[in-house]
Amino acid sequence: MIRRISQIACALILSISAKSQTETPVAEEKKSNFTFSGSIDGYLRSDLNESLSNNRTSFTNTTGKFALGMVSAKIDYALKKFSFTADLGAGKRAEEFAYNDKGVLKYVKQLYGSYAATEWLKITAGTWATHVGYELVDPQGNKNYSMSYMFSYGPFLHTGVKSDFTFGKTGFMIGLANPTDYRNSPNPNKKALLLQFSQAINDNVKVYLNYVGGERPSDYAKTRQYDLVLTGKVNDQFNVGLNATTASVKTLASANTYGDAKSWWGTAAYLNFDPIKNLGFTLRSEIFDDQNQLSAMGAAPYGATIFANTLSGNIKVGPIMLVPEVRIESATNNVYYTKGGSERSSTTSILLGAYYKF
Repeated sequence: MIRRISQIACALILSISAKSQTETPVAEEKKSNFTFSGSIDGYLRSDLNESLSNNRTSFTNTTGKFALGMVSAKIDYALKKFSFTADLGAGKRAEEFAYNDKGVLKYVKQLYGSYAATEWLKITAGTWATHVGYELVDPQGNKNYSMSYMFSYGPFLHTGVKSDFTFGKTGFMIGLANPTDYRNSPNPNKKALLLQFSQAINDNVKVYLNYVGGERPSDYAKTRQYDLVLTGKVNDQFNVGLNATTASVKTLASANTYGDAKSWWGTAAYLNFDPIKNLGFTLRSEIFDDQNQLSAMGAAPYGATIFANTLSGNIKVGPIMLVPEVRIESATNNVYYTKGGSERSSTTSILLGAYYKF
């Protein structure tokens, strides 16, 4: 009898022990408030006319040699309703992006803090990349490695304060910032107005209407830019993008008197096809009109309309993305040059870009 009681007691003890082990909650791994990411990129570009003057877009201003694009590091911090982002970069790409800055500021791409006041309102202050356009400064944010004319001659960054309102699939942003691309404004009394309206038509189609207006510190010219971005997903393999923009400039003729507005405009279509997991192709077809010689024509004695077609591959090899690219441009005037200095109305370049992101 005693042996039987002992056996029952042992069984009860083992049963209670097993139950307590299964019911003991497993401690969840605490997630960090910090998120780290970054990238490094470089490229080899060759202009078939062997002239550096033929490249008038951002970040790929070499020919016949390897070049480092940018080493980038980004830190995001979130705590309850507050968040903070520090996005730093070193290299020619970062320097061209922050072309108005000197010293340590030329390594800062973005540096801002945000407060989510409600579910539908977020307030941000600091420096952030522009909302205008389809393309981004980081190479991993684009399918093409080289940049469009519209990106290169539109705004890069803004420094100020903005408010983002989100109501379901509809968004609206309004901001007040220093003059475009200035972190430290030469004229503290001059500000730029920033606006964006966004609408998700459905899960696959989104539209963005963007605006930047202000005064240029260098010559007090009044500038306005209106911008449209449309993105659409056809299926898992094919998606499209459209960017159309126009910018106007009114120069100061005399005290408080401005001349007539002159403008440039551009439009680009992006066709992205990813047939398999680690292989994709993108065709960017861009028309850029600068007949008034406000930007891209540089020192040429005339403006022109440029038709630029860029075909890029995206080949993932382990942790590296390779971006082979062919770019063919033609213009309504002789705005390109040969190595000997003679003028031409067209040019072709080939490029091999690569980036690693973490």
